[in-house]
Amino acid sequence: MKKFIAFGFLALSVCVFGKETKPATAIRPGEVWLDTDGKMVNAHGGGILFHAGTYYWYGEIKEGKTYLPEVNKSWGGTRVDVVGVSCYSSKDLLAWKNEGNVLPAVPGTDLDPKLVLERPKVVYNAKTKKFVLWFHSDSLNYAAAKAGVATSDSPTGPFTYHGSFRPHANQWPVGVTEEQKADEKSQLVKDFSVGQMVRDLTVFVDDDGKAYLFAASEGNPTMQISELTEDYLKTTGKYIRICEGRSMEAPAVFKREGKYHMIASGCTAWAPNAARSVVADSIWGPWKELENPCKGEKADISFFSQSTYVLPVHGKPDQFIFMGDRWIKDDLADSRYIWLPITFTEKGQPEIRWHDSWSIR
Repeated sequence: MKKFIAFGFLALSVCVFGKETKPATAIRPGEVWLDTDGKMVNAHGGGILFHAGTYYWYGEIKEGKTYLPEVNKSWGGTRVDVVGVSCYSSKDLLAWKNEGNVLPAVPGTDLDPKLVLERPKVVYNAKTKKFVLWFHSDSLNYAAAKAGVATSDSPTGPFTYHGSFRPHANQWPVGVTEEQKADEKSQLVKDFSVGQMVRDLTVFVDDDGKAYLFAASEGNPTMQISELTEDYLKTTGKYIRICEGRSMEAPAVFKREGKYHMIASGCTAWAPNAARSVVADSIWGPWKELENPCKGEKADISFFSQSTYVLPVHGKPDQFIFMGDRWIKDDLADSRYIWLPITFTEKGQPEIRWHDSWSIR
């Protein structure tokens, strides 16, 4: 049954009907979305920054033929060459203007087209007046597992790349036990001297201006939360481990009514799975796992999507949008966007339900 709901203050997205294009009056998850030039929005695995009255949507540019490198054949890791990070701007979450490639690929560097650039997230540092871009920087076999950092004086770039690194070399997490330190088989201990792995990531800025890196680490079984320095360019050395052994990736973090929430996915490569949800009263935990926030038909595969970001609607303190990617593993450039409203139970647990069509008014 087709559904249409109203949810707040505006309408979003553009869709394609046959060969004709026209602005949509609602969000239609999974449809083709066009920018103001009539081209498909190309911002995968990304996130949105609201700054000075404008939304900026950043994401992976996926262009060209999807292929399977020899090094990835054991797990079916199809890919396209790295092009860079896209930026789109909008005043109303309806009309998206393409602002271009704000961090282009550079052959022979960490930004080489044949390497990995995933999950770009941009935050604004009010003290330094800089826009700071974090992303997952990796080798083709995902062994490097680093965080890349770039900055700009403008939300639309260009961004200056500062390099990639593994955080917390020779630093133990808060709460680590002597038994854990002595476990030479654990990835935490194996990576102690070289730094902890960073794979799927997001960056969250709290109400007090402090920023935190959430990253799938230790080979993916554990999520790590790291405090960032005041300039948001590095980690301070203070970090914790959460969701140990749960193998969670694609973290999307938000705050509501004083509680910290994270929605994430399991680790099943391009295949969708059941979303996970965790909550805490403090960024430093303890974090409690809740049930799958997706409800209804296809909730067990998150409506054929994977989380990438949760967008707080500006000026609407209790309205949040779940942003997900519907990966098409054999044609990654045609992967679609799944945006759905988040509602909350009486106990404050997030819920996401499918709607063929919905709008924010």
